[in-house]
Amino acid sequence: MLNRRSFLGTGAAAGLGATAGNAVAKVPPSIHRHVTLGKTGLNVSEIGFGSASSQDAALVRHALDRGVTFFDTAESYRFGWSEEAMGEGLKGVRDQVILSSKTKAGAADSEAEMMEALEGSLRRLQTDYLDIYFNHAVNSVDRMQNEAWARFTERAAAQGKIRFRGMSGHGSRLAQCLDYAIDNDLVDVVLCAYSFGEDPDLYAKLRHTFHFVAIQSDLPPVLDKARAKNIGVIAMKTLMGARLNDMRPFEEGGRTYAQAALRWVLSSPRVDAALISMTSLDTIDEYVGASGQEEERAEDIDLLGRYAALQSARYCRHGCNKCEGACPEGVAIAEVLRTRMYDVDYRNPALAVEDYAKLGGGAQACLTCEHQACTNSCPFGIPVPEFTTDAARRLG
Repeated sequence: MLNRRSFLGTGAAAGLGATAGNAVAKVPPSIHRHVTLGKTGLNVSEIGFGSASSQDAALVRHALDRGVTFFDTAESYRFGWSEEAMGEGLKGVRDQVILSSKTKAGAADSEAEMMEALEGSLRRLQTDYLDIYFNHAVNSVDRMQNEAWARFTERAAAQGKIRFRGMSGHGSRLAQCLDYAIDNDLVDVVLCAYSFGEDPDLYAKLRHTFHFVAIQSDLPPVLDKARAKNIGVIAMKTLMGARLNDMRPFEEGGRTYAQAALRWVLSSPRVDAALISMTSLDTIDEYVGASGQEEERAEDIDLLGRYAALQSARYCRHGCNKCEGACPEGVAIAEVLRTRMYDVDYRNPALAVEDYAKLGGGAQACLTCEHQACTNSCPFGIPVPEFTTDAARRLG
């Protein structure tokens, strides 16, 4: 098998072709590195299978063939069908992988309701335990303040139904919620939105080339705190909007933007592993091709800088929330822009409509707004009135 350095030179997604008239077998990409999730001791592939946008057992098995050993799902993904597909795909190998799922345990939910949700996930996944069980998409501290969650997870662990508990989040109050969960010892693992777009270190490197100003993100200090307490940290939303086709003209030598973005996150001392939605055989191969490449590459910085230049003024950064309070009508700008991103960038209209509906009035007020007080509320230049109005028309 090729060594890591020579393999990258051929392009991880493309493998090897014929040279000098001699047929050379293609070498499929595979996971090259496994990591430990903090104090849990769980050993996982550094790139894990996310199932928010898929429900295909064949994709699960393909990822297994490529060396992926970490699989994540949730009861809400595809109305439970993602869990069913995951269970089908992992038949016969459950003891060889790390499996996590999630539930949206609310601020007023009871232990009984949480246990019912867990048991439903276990049935769909055809397993009797989960390695990690997350309170999902937390964007309000009162959900983690619900003492029923702590009692439930302790009881579920004692019964052998879960091994470790966690919190996932990618909303406007992500840093605040993580901070509370970490300070109160409510998590063994955190799963949160984190990409080069939230990393001040990248912008420092890009400042002279692309003339970016330094950003002040609330996430790095919170993740540093998690690391100090030996809490496992898993990054998601690593592609900063995942507009992959926008970058294809700039990709050379088999190296791709997605691989550069994954390598950046995986090289961070704040992160153990990354989860990414795997929706096709080709994307699985592309993402897995980023594994094991820890050194910084000039080509990666160039790709990430170009992407940031293209998307910075259209991408709402998770956990930023600098626009909070800018709308006198009370529109939750960051949350509205997040749901719009699901439709426009991720091309997942069902998820966009579902999450937008949970915002109550959403951006309805924007359709008749005359003052546009939010115009300059985004420090990154997002045209907030244009995007919120578009969200209301698309999703309302």
